[in-house]
Amino acid sequence: MLSEEPTAPRWVWDDTARWYPRLLRAGIRVQRAHDLRLCHTILRNSELTASSSLARAAPTKWDGASTIPGDAALAPATLFDFFAAEADSDDSDSESAAEGPLAEFARQIEAVASSAEPAGLRLLLAAESVGALIAAEMQFAGLPWRTDIHDRLLTAELGPRVPYGSRPSRLEHLAGQIRTALDDPLLNPDSPQDVLKALQRAGLRVVSTRAWELQELTHPVIAPLLEYKKRSRLLTANGWYWMDAWIVDGRFRPDYVPGGVVTGRWAAKGGGALQLPKQVRGAVVADDGWTFVVADAAQLEPRILAALSLDMAMADAGRGTDLYAGIVARGVVETRDQAKVAMLGAMYGATSGESGRLLPSLARAYPRALALTEAAARAGERGDIVTTRLGRSSPRPGERWLATQAQAYDPGASATDERRARTEARDWGRFTRNFIVQGSAAEWALCWMAEIRKALLALGDRHPRPESAGAAAGQFGAAPHLVFFLHDEVIVHAPAERAEEVVAIIHEAATRAGQLLFGAFPVDFPLTVAVVDSYADAK
Repeated sequence: MLSEEPTAPRWVWDDTARWYPRLLRAGIRVQRAHDLRLCHTILRNSELTASSSLARAAPTKWDGASTIPGDAALAPATLFDFFAAEADSDDSDSESAAEGPLAEFARQIEAVASSAEPAGLRLLLAAESVGALIAAEMQFAGLPWRTDIHDRLLTAELGPRVPYGSRPSRLEHLAGQIRTALDDPLLNPDSPQDVLKALQRAGLRVVSTRAWELQELTHPVIAPLLEYKKRSRLLTANGWYWMDAWIVDGRFRPDYVPGGVVTGRWAAKGGGALQLPKQVRGAVVADDGWTFVVADAAQLEPRILAALSLDMAMADAGRGTDLYAGIVARGVVETRDQAKVAMLGAMYGATSGESGRLLPSLARAYPRALALTEAAARAGERGDIVTTRLGRSSPRPGERWLATQAQAYDPGASATDERRARTEARDWGRFTRNFIVQGSAAEWALCWMAEIRKALLALGDRHPRPESAGAAAGQFGAAPHLVFFLHDEVIVHAPAERAEEVVAIIHEAATRAGQLLFGAFPVDFPLTVAVVDSYADAK
């Protein structure tokens, strides 16, 4: 893999997913880039840039741009086609020039400079853009995957492989148990509607076949039905058909979508990259002479909440220890499970049951943190927007929501209208309550990965490895590199002799990410880090 010139230019392009895979296939890694598409979305919707010309302008092609799949980059075009199109256009075509990348870049620079918090927005745009680079690199490098092990794991869980569309023996056996228990020899256990009707005919009062509802029932069908659902989900999500489609040359290459969720979290276009179940993680095996460094942040969102709200008491509870255990040690609640339930209730708006009972204790102990989430919820209930630490703002509720609220204030509104309006307002309040926490946590994770990537690039430059040293060299150079990301977890594929250096890099990157977002506020972001040959051994 070739390096850029020593000056390490910052690339400015319309879409990283469109251009960067071509450079990677040519053996070139980009250090810095500005993704106009991703940055436009942030600036268009941020409360901090609401008065900018970019935010106030009529919709343009930048508002409708979408990520182009990596395979589309195989089309016969050059990197500069997009820019050449602008340069070759008729100068009198003001609309075309105004929508070109150079004009868009100028609008983005102006929007940030005139915003209320330019430093935070600059960091957010840089993090979002480097995230797009990382996503393309992880797809290109791929996550090492052993299909022989995957096949053995599937056989143990489901039975021997059968033709696509057929039911493996373990599932067929469970299906038979379900039919017998419900006295329905023709029942299709893969049809939720048929199963629901069969359960109701058997006298069970259910309104869905969701696992949590079934677990509350007592009947001979419950155990085999729950087991069938779990194994069937494995077959559908990560079975043999998935393996044939997604594992190529011993690598899983998911198609990540940075910023694919409104909070800034990533999504995936296919392959289930953000939900690899434990049943198949044993197939994720490092190359010979290499290892995995697997790291995840402990209680990330509660720690983000402590820092956002400047709640020193909550930050102190997690200093050098498990945050939930720290809450228990301070006598707020009695058990770690209670601390977790109460904290999740504060961040997600659960007000009933165990969470509702524990919230008052949590609010007394950590008033600043709970006040922040409550204020965000009230804003959402009013239809207002909220904004993350660095400047990503929540969307406004849609026309239907607004119409429902307006109807409740109509002189002729019924009690049903009022109840519906209150319910929808509370639902939107729960969304905004969590938006600020989840969105800020996504920003921390982007900064964390960016710092890891920067340090790994430097490590590779200091310790070059022969190209012949391991299968991974042919995939993505011969240096440690990121191969997987899931919200608050990363995996680095590294030569075994570099593993301890990578561990130190990951820890330092977490500290640095906290400082970038929250300055000197003393909140810890501890990690659980494992050096393993198989992903299954990480937890």
